[in-house]
Amino acid sequence: MPGRTLPPPPPPLGTRAWPDRASLLANRAQAVAALPRTSMGGAVLVQLWLLAAGFAVGWVLVASALRAFDEAIDPLSQMFGGVLLLLSAAFMVPTGLLIAFGLARDAKVRGLLRAWSALDRHPADDARFASPGLSLTWFLPSFLMCAGGLWTCFTGPAGAEQGQDTVPGVVLLMGLGMILWLTGLIGASKAVAHYRWALRLLPRGVAPDAAV
Repeated sequence: MPGRTLPPPPPPLGTRAWPDRASLLANRAQAVAALPRTSMGGAVLVQLWLLAAGFAVGWVLVASALRAFDEAIDPLSQMFGGVLLLLSAAFMVPTGLLIAFGLARDAKVRGLLRAWSALDRHPADDARFASPGLSLTWFLPSFLMCAGGLWTCFTGPAGAEQGQDTVPGVVLLMGLGMILWLTGLIGASKAVAHYRWALRLLPRGVAPDAAV
């Protein structure tokens, strides 16, 4: 899930990088406003879904390869299954790596957000981050994906009938359900983490709706 260039971390404690508090608050507000856009923007959510879709295509090819091996009657059929496995790797390896890099980047963004927001407190600027709109944009579809993925994982094998449903078919459903569930879990976790960070910016006892 590539994104924009991240702002640098704040200067170490004990150095005077700002001539006054107003300059510090200005740099802090700029960083705190820019960092969520690099990991919580709408384009990032679409990128996550596209990467998950690419990984799912690879899993479909894995299931097709298993079916080809299961029904192979000659070396040509086995060779076709091997080609499908190679194609699946071409989809799953790069998309899986990009998702992993995105998760590592998200962890770095969270660290930078904590570092910049800990420099000072300015409720007048921070109140806008307490709005649940951005978090809900991520949480609601992610929750639905989690629910759909778990439903697919459990109902697919449970509804399989001997003699009608093959092992590759069950593997396909379980894998697609797991991909849905993990993708939704990533999105929901990011939404909850972002909203918890935003609430910590508010003074104690102030409700989010009252701060906006």
